[in-house]
Amino acid sequence: MKSGGEKWDRLLGEMEQYAEDNHIPILRSLERDKFLEIVGAFRPHRVLEIGTAIGYSALLTMSIAAEDARLVTIEINDDDVKRAREFFARSPYNDRIELFEGNAGEVLPQLWGPFDFVFIDAAKGQYPDYWRKIQHLLTPNALVIADNVLFQGMVEGPDFVPHRFRTLVHRLREFIKTVKSAPGYHTELYHIGDGMTVSWRNAENNEN
Repeated sequence: MKSGGEKWDRLLGEMEQYAEDNHIPILRSLERDKFLEIVGAFRPHRVLEIGTAIGYSALLTMSIAAEDARLVTIEINDDDVKRAREFFARSPYNDRIELFEGNAGEVLPQLWGPFDFVFIDAAKGQYPDYWRKIQHLLTPNALVIADNVLFQGMVEGPDFVPHRFRTLVHRLREFIKTVKSAPGYHTELYHIGDGMTVSWRNAENNEN
């Protein structure tokens, strides 16, 4: 099976239908197009994904990454891990994907870099922690994308936030502020889907 072929298209279509039927969040149309545009231009070699779900974004990434690309992905949900492994096994990239099952905050300190691309799409309230824990794993010119950073419009919305979401929204605001002001980075916030930040690390301006 080659990406772009009939079997590949059927596999992606099956994953999209499975996600819809089981209410599993994956990259939707506008987010997917922007994601593919950015990653396709960057062509990463060593990828870290925080939040596998059923493996949809991992396979999209591998389909447009460099030919020698390898991907490490982390997922805590048992059912999603099982389903992702099944989808990976049916793809052309199974032998270049390593899936870790567990809490990303606990797995990240155990990983070895460097990674030139990171996609963050896991527990939104943990984004600031993920950001801190990936810094030593990055190449000097790494690209970091974080999805769903506006959380249903609440992050940039009115001051009132339902009590059950206040900590999460506070942490996402902290995350956006952090990535926008991080030394050695240039960050853009895209108001597509539920919001996406794209942070480019610039080796020439990075003193770390």
